[in-house]
Amino acid sequence: MNGEKLLSPAGRCEDRRFVAGAGRYTADLLPGDALHAVFLRSPIARGRIRHLSIDAARSAAGVTAILTADDAAQDGVEYMVWTGAPVRDDGAASSDSQRPLLNRAVIRHLGEPVCMIIAKTRQAALDAMELINVVYDADEEMALSIDDLPGPLVWPGSADNIAAFHRLGDKPAVDAALAKAAQTVRFDFDISKVTACTIEMRSALGSIDANGKLCLTTSAQSPFALHGELAKLFDLPTDQIRVIAPDVGGSFGMKGALYREDALVVWAAKRLQQAVFWSADRSESFISDEHARAVCGTAVLGLDADGLFTGLWVEAHTDAGAYLSRRTKGMLNNIGGVAGQYKTPVIASALTFFYTNTMQTSPYRGFGRPEATYIIERLIDKAARETGHDALALRQKNLVTPDQMPYQTGLTFLYDCGDFPKIVEAAARQADYAGFQQRRKQSEAKGLLRGIGIANPIEVAGGPFQQTRPDNARVTASADGLITIAPGLMSVGQGHETAVARLASQMLGVPTHSIVYAQGDTDLLPTGRGNGGSAATVVGLSAVKIALDELITLGHGVAAAALSCAATELTYRDGAFATPDGQTMAWADIARHSNQAGGISVLGEFTPPDVTYPNGCHICEVEIDPKTGKIAFCDYVVVEDVGTVLNPALVEGQMHGGVAQGIGQALGEILRFDPQGQLMTGSFLDYPMPVAADLPPFRITTIAVPTAINPLGAKGVGEAGTVGSLAATMNAVADALASAGVSEFEMPATPYRVWQALQSG
Repeated sequence: MNGEKLLSPAGRCEDRRFVAGAGRYTADLLPGDALHAVFLRSPIARGRIRHLSIDAARSAAGVTAILTADDAAQDGVEYMVWTGAPVRDDGAASSDSQRPLLNRAVIRHLGEPVCMIIAKTRQAALDAMELINVVYDADEEMALSIDDLPGPLVWPGSADNIAAFHRLGDKPAVDAALAKAAQTVRFDFDISKVTACTIEMRSALGSIDANGKLCLTTSAQSPFALHGELAKLFDLPTDQIRVIAPDVGGSFGMKGALYREDALVVWAAKRLQQAVFWSADRSESFISDEHARAVCGTAVLGLDADGLFTGLWVEAHTDAGAYLSRRTKGMLNNIGGVAGQYKTPVIASALTFFYTNTMQTSPYRGFGRPEATYIIERLIDKAARETGHDALALRQKNLVTPDQMPYQTGLTFLYDCGDFPKIVEAAARQADYAGFQQRRKQSEAKGLLRGIGIANPIEVAGGPFQQTRPDNARVTASADGLITIAPGLMSVGQGHETAVARLASQMLGVPTHSIVYAQGDTDLLPTGRGNGGSAATVVGLSAVKIALDELITLGHGVAAAALSCAATELTYRDGAFATPDGQTMAWADIARHSNQAGGISVLGEFTPPDVTYPNGCHICEVEIDPKTGKIAFCDYVVVEDVGTVLNPALVEGQMHGGVAQGIGQALGEILRFDPQGQLMTGSFLDYPMPVAADLPPFRITTIAVPTAINPLGAKGVGEAGTVGSLAATMNAVADALASAGVSEFEMPATPYRVWQALQSG
């Protein structure tokens, strides 16, 4: 069965095959006769295609087909199915943004696919691409960022480039609270545009499977989402479409929905009746992967004379890119995170999403949660400096306390449980916050600046918020004694194979090597959530638990019938059912007596009644060399409440990766374009991914306050590291710079920008 993996008896189940190079990625699954596709992409960011000639390329050696927008239109697959209808709470007109699979006329961002070249080898396709003649009329003016707006319209039909606009909260109440506040503090934030930079770049294989189904095998995190989108695109029943996501080398939200290239290889395979494969190289990924973050704006916090928060106003602007999609508006679902862990009575926000002549933005680890936490936590630090409060003490006096749970925040979120003061106190103690001033003096004696940064992140998991969705899991016991688990969740590096296997081993009392893990194949389940939003454990693993419980219940019934006794007389232990007189039946026996083809099988489903709220405290400490602007980490402490911790090593690994991604953005990751729309940071020479030597010595602990939202008591951990680290790192840098008189500083904290700030500070 595609996607099945026999689990090793010890350690993380997946590590052995990955380390040994035995992983099965999309590029490892090519049939021998697969054709290879490459895409001719627009070298301009804004303009029109005036002329396109493909005749010479069609006759090139090894070429099978050259496909254009005209061919796609002829086959009825000209546009992506979901275009992202704009919504504007101000009632003004906006424009739909239909995204063509292949572009025939108006270019709206750098790298738009214009032609698909299919050949027997990748090199033959690349050679043929050189023979295509395209003449563009490039526009001199374009909207490349929110700073350029209003600028020329990316889409006609409206008076501005606003793709969507939303109001949340009680703005008059916030205005009144701010007017009465003893002090108000304003923070202008600018959260940079980044990209995911997954280890395995996107790849896709379109084919016709053995049952005649249109099949997409791809590096993706949510195969069932792609399954539905493909069915709509080709106007086919879902049982005629199959999506397979094998091992995936990183995803982080970026690989969560159908891309143009995915749809195009499936269309090409259908048209040519032959497998077609495409894989991006790193340069292509920089311009064809969806971008992320890109949020700027203003936040204002009111405080009374005692330092208690009275009101909060947040105006956030998001660079949506050239095409609005259902994946663009993460801030809308997650803006409630600006409430943080604090008792701010009234909060309001205005969210504006702008069209620009760049690749569209989409989820990236945390998707709206790191941005919301960044806004409130950076604002609190600024408030502490301006009011003379200690940054930790100001937070502590405003924290929601356990006796106030469940707690309705000032903006949308309703926290079910948590002990925020206990978490913060534990982190402060572990970081020796009280001893920081002495350490600062020691650094200053060496000519270095020292800073400490705090962030109390809270995130919403298992959602989306107010739109909770179910997940499924199928568990099958077969006559060979193996237990096969096909979960709706998707492991893309987090270790879910291990989590599923160990849960099954504990509940069934069988060794992990008798468990087969099968994921990422839409033929195995009616539907599944895949990966995203810290939902895999909260929802997906809960569905696995329910399925395992149902399997045991069903096994009792089969064993009772076979052993001629009442089910209540049976005991279950170590993978076998036993009667009082010593007769036993193991799962292999149960399967043989079940009268089900392939063994005994159950489908479990879990729909959470609400979302969960993982929370924590991050404390980061840095030193800066003012001569060079170089930042060095002295310490990084994390205390997290992710609810019940099922696998401590997996939690720590998730936290390590998440913290590293937040630090990477804080210290340098950013996508920049020149005035002509060319990407200036399109390789790792210019886009500074962090390496191990750049990262701090993480110290991570957990304090569990289990939730009642799911049967495991888990809150989710996948996004937690990034949600806290972006703010904690920048707060530490800003604190160090403030000690040298630099009052305002925003990311990225590259050595040059830090040095420059110190020179002008």
